[in-house]
Amino acid sequence: MSGRLHLNITTPMDILVEEDGVRALRAEDESGGFGILPGHTDFLTVLPASVVRWTGRDGTRHFCALRGGLMTVTGGERVAIACREGVLGDDLAVLSADVAKLRADERDADRRARIEQMRLHASAVRQLMRYLRPGSDGGLGHPPSISGHGEGRRP
Repeated sequence: MSGRLHLNITTPMDILVEEDGVRALRAEDESGGFGILPGHTDFLTVLPASVVRWTGRDGTRHFCALRGGLMTVTGGERVAIACREGVLGDDLAVLSADVAKLRADERDADRRARIEQMRLHASAVRQLMRYLRPGSDGGLGHPPSISGHGEGRRP
C-alpha cells in the first residue's frame, strides 16, 4: 500500500478526476458525512447530491459537486465515484449553494410526483365507485344478461 489514495470520478460521458496521491477524501451519504484515508476498509455507498472534497498530493483542496452517485473503496487505496453529473470547482461555498438548490429541486420534483400519484389514485377510485354504484352501468352500457332471458341468452 502506497499510503495515498487513487481517486477516480466519472460520469457516463466523461472522466472528471483521475488523480494519484490523494491524502484524504470527505463525502456524505444518507447517514451523514464521513472521511476516507489510505488503508480504509472496502466500502460501498450511495451518494446523494453533495460536494466531495479531497486533499491532493501537494496539500491543495479540491471539490466536486455531484448529482448523486455510487462510491466504492477497494484495496484500501482506490476510490471510485460514478455519478450522473459532476462539476469541478475551487469555491466550496458556490458548489455547496448549487448542491442545496439541486436538492431543493429534487424535493420539489418528488413532491409534484407524489401529488400526481395521489391525483391519479383518487381518479381511479372515483371511477371504480361510479362503476360499482348499485343501478349504475358506469357509463359502459348494460352487461349482458346471464339469467337465460333476454339478449344474453345462448341457443
